[in-house]
Amino acid sequence: MKPRSTLATWLGGLDGSRLARVLETRRDAAAAPEPRSVGELAERLQRPGSVALALPRLARPHLQVAEALAALGAPASRDALAELLAAADDEAARELDAVLEALADHALVWFDGAGKLHMAGALRHAWDAPLGLDAPLEELLTGTTSDELRGMLAALGVKPPGTKSQRLAALVEHHGDPERILSVVAEAPAATRKLLEDRAGARPARFIMSGSPDPDPEPEPGARWALDRGLLIEDRHRYGPARMPAEVALALRGPGRHAPFQPVPPSVERVSVAPVDVDREASAAASAFAAGAASVLSVCSTTAPARLRSGGIGARELARIGKAAHADDAVVRLVLETAYAVGLMARNGDHVAPTGAYDAWAEQEPPEQFAVLLQAWWNLALTPTRARDEDGKALPALGGAPPCNGCVQARHGLLAAAARLPAGHGVRVTADLGPLIAWHRPFADCSLQEDTPFATVIREAELLGVLARGALSALGIHLRTGDPEALGVECRRLLPSATATARLGADLTAVVTGTPSRRLAALLDSVADRETSGTASVWRFSAAGVRRALDAGHTPEDIAADLAAVAAGPLPQPLSYLIADTARGHGRVRIAPAACVLHGDEPALLAELAAHRKLAKLGLRRLAPTVLISRSPLDATLAALRAEGYAPVAETDEGTVRIEKTRPRRAAAAVPAPRGSRARGAGRTAAPSPAKGSADFDPSALATRLLAAPATIPDPAPFEGGAPFATDTEEIVAGWAKQLPYTDVRQLAYAIDTGQAITVEYVAASGNLTVRTLSRLELAPPHLEAWCHLREDERVFTLSRVHGVMPVGHG
Repeated sequence: MKPRSTLATWLGGLDGSRLARVLETRRDAAAAPEPRSVGELAERLQRPGSVALALPRLARPHLQVAEALAALGAPASRDALAELLAAADDEAARELDAVLEALADHALVWFDGAGKLHMAGALRHAWDAPLGLDAPLEELLTGTTSDELRGMLAALGVKPPGTKSQRLAALVEHHGDPERILSVVAEAPAATRKLLEDRAGARPARFIMSGSPDPDPEPEPGARWALDRGLLIEDRHRYGPARMPAEVALALRGPGRHAPFQPVPPSVERVSVAPVDVDREASAAASAFAAGAASVLSVCSTTAPARLRSGGIGARELARIGKAAHADDAVVRLVLETAYAVGLMARNGDHVAPTGAYDAWAEQEPPEQFAVLLQAWWNLALTPTRARDEDGKALPALGGAPPCNGCVQARHGLLAAAARLPAGHGVRVTADLGPLIAWHRPFADCSLQEDTPFATVIREAELLGVLARGALSALGIHLRTGDPEALGVECRRLLPSATATARLGADLTAVVTGTPSRRLAALLDSVADRETSGTASVWRFSAAGVRRALDAGHTPEDIAADLAAVAAGPLPQPLSYLIADTARGHGRVRIAPAACVLHGDEPALLAELAAHRKLAKLGLRRLAPTVLISRSPLDATLAALRAEGYAPVAETDEGTVRIEKTRPRRAAAAVPAPRGSRARGAGRTAAPSPAKGSADFDPSALATRLLAAPATIPDPAPFEGGAPFATDTEEIVAGWAKQLPYTDVRQLAYAIDTGQAITVEYVAASGNLTVRTLSRLELAPPHLEAWCHLREDERVFTLSRVHGVMPVGHG
C-alpha cells in the first residue's frame, strides 16, 4: 500500500459537496476510467500535465498568491503569506481567503491538519524563480553533509544537535526567522553585507554547464563569510555562483517590500442596457453570420479553395471566396477555420474541399448550423480572424498554425470578464474589456499587432452575437457554462429558421429575408447572381444567369415553375419575358464534337460566325450553309462563342444536348478509417472524455463513491505477486510501459479498449519529449499503432517510450 499524500489526506477529509467542487473544476482528473479512491484522484490531480491544464484558467490574484506561496516554500503559514502579500487588513484578508478557497477548489493549494499551507509539487515548479527568489533553504541544502551543517550552526552561535536531520531542522528554523537573519547580517563585514543586499534584490543566477567545471572556483568578494553561515549555499560540485535561499532574500528585502496582489479587477465604465436590446443585437449578428457561413461554404462546395504550396488558403483565394459569398475577410476566415475544426472541410490533395459531413450540415436549419460553428469557435486553438503575424506578414487561413492555448484563454477570459458585469449593464466601450481579459486570464494571448489589447477576439465575439451592446448575450452565457442543450435552445430562440420563399421584383431582383434554405439558395444561385448576403440577401436575374440554368439542362418552363413555387407573389412579367427571350436565343447554334462541328438552322447566323474576326483563332470553316467545322476543341470553341455574346450549346456523341452540371468536390474524412477490422473502435470518431456541461458526468455522485471507497487502492504488481489487473489490456500495457504509474496505465488501457482518443507524453527517437494526441489505437506489444494527430498519419509508438498519459478534451 502506498502511503497517503497530504493531498489525499485533505481530499479524504472533505465533505461530499466540497469534493464535488474539486471534481467539477478539475474534470481531467475525473475522466474515464474514473478514479477508484481519493489516493488515485490525488495522484491524477498532481500530475504536471493536469496542473498545466488548470493554471491558464486562473485569474491574476490566484496566480499571484500561488507564486507567493511558491516563493515562501510550502508548507507555509497563512500569516506569513498574508504578510508577504500585504493582506493583513480585514478587507484584504477576506480577499486572500477567497483566493485560497478558489485555489483549494482546484486542489492546487490546501491546508494540512496543523494549519500549514501545501501546494501541488508541479505548481511550485511553474516558476523558475517565484518573485525573483531562489529555492528554499531546505531544498538548496540537499546533499549537504552533517559536518557542514554543524559548521554552519556553530558559526551562527547555535549549539548543533546530534543528528543530521536535527541539524538541518535547526538551521531551517533559524533562517525562518527574518529578525535572526537581519541580526546575523548586521554583524557581517561590509563586503559581505553589500554582496547579500545586491543578491537579495536580483533574480537568482542560473549556471549553464559547458565544458569541464572549475574544480576550485574563486568565490565572490565577501562570499565566504556568508557561505559559512548558510546565507549563501554553494553547489556540491562547485557549478556556478553560490545561491541565496528564499528565506534569506525575503528577510533582506524587509517587511516593506511586498509581493503584488491585485484581488479586484480593473474598473470599466458601464452603461445600462436592456436584455431585449442585447437579444435583438445578438440575434441580428448571429443571423448574419449564419447566412454568411452558409454562403461561404456553398462557394467552397462549388469550387474547392486551392491550397498554397506552403500550406493554407492564401489571400487571393480568400478574396475570391469573399467576393462570391459577399462576405468580408474576417467572416470568411472565421467560417473556414470553424468548419475545418468540426470536419465540414478537409484537405483534398492541393485543395481544401467540403466533406460528406458538410452535406448533412447544409440540410440543417440555421440555428443548428450556427450552434455547430459557435461551439467550434469556443474551443478553437487559434484566433481565426488574425490576418497578420508579428512581423506584419499576411497569414493564410487553415495554415496549420501550432495550437495556441493562449488564444483559447483569451476567448474564455473575455466571456469571464463580461459575465462579471452587473445584470442589465454592459461596457460603454468594448475595448475596455481588454484589461479585464488580462486580469481574468493572465495566460491569454494578445497580438502585438493590435492597437487595442484583445481587439480581435472581442470583434469575433461581436460577429457571432456572443457579445452585444457591450454585454454578454444569452448565447455567450450558455456557451460559457458548456451546456450544449441550453445553447441549442437559445440558438433556436434568437435565430429564425431558414426562409423558403423570396420576393421577386419587377426590377429583376430576388430578396430573401433571413437565411435562405439550401434549396432556395441553390435555385437562385443557378439562375441569378447574388449581390448581397446577411440578414437579407439579394439576387439579380440576367440573361447570363438564365443561360446558366438552361446550360444545366433546365427548360424555360421548369425555370419559371420553380421560381413561381418559391415566390411570395406572382412571377413578375419582366422576369417571365427575360426567361422566354433568353430561351429563344439559347441553342440556336449547336456544337458537335469532331474537333469540332458547328451546325444550326440559320445559314445567316453560321455565316456571321465564320466571318467574325474575334473568332478567327478558332479556325472556323464553312462546309455547308448550316454547318461549320472548327480546328479548336469543343470546349474552347464553346467558351469563345459565349465570350462574344452568343448562346451555343454542346452536344453529346448521340446528338443530344450535353448537360453542363458539375458535381461538387468532396474531401475524405480528416481521420482515415482504421487499417483493418481488428482495430478497436472501428468506424468511430475520437471521443473525448466527459466535457464540461455533459450530462453523463455527475461530480456529486463520483464524490460520494470516492468517499465511500477505501482511502487507497494498491497498485497491481503482477510480476511481484501483487493484486490482479482489472483487464488484460491493463496488464499488457503495464508490462511494457513500466515507467507509467498505475492510474496512467488504466487510462491508456481504457482508451485502447473503448476506441477513445488519448494524449500522451512520448519520448521520440531523437530523445525529445513530445506531446501527441492519438486515436484509433491498436495494441501490438511492445508497440502501439495509432493515428497521430500531430503528424496526421498512422504511426507506430513504442510503449516503453510513453512517459505520461492525459485525457483529451479538457484544455
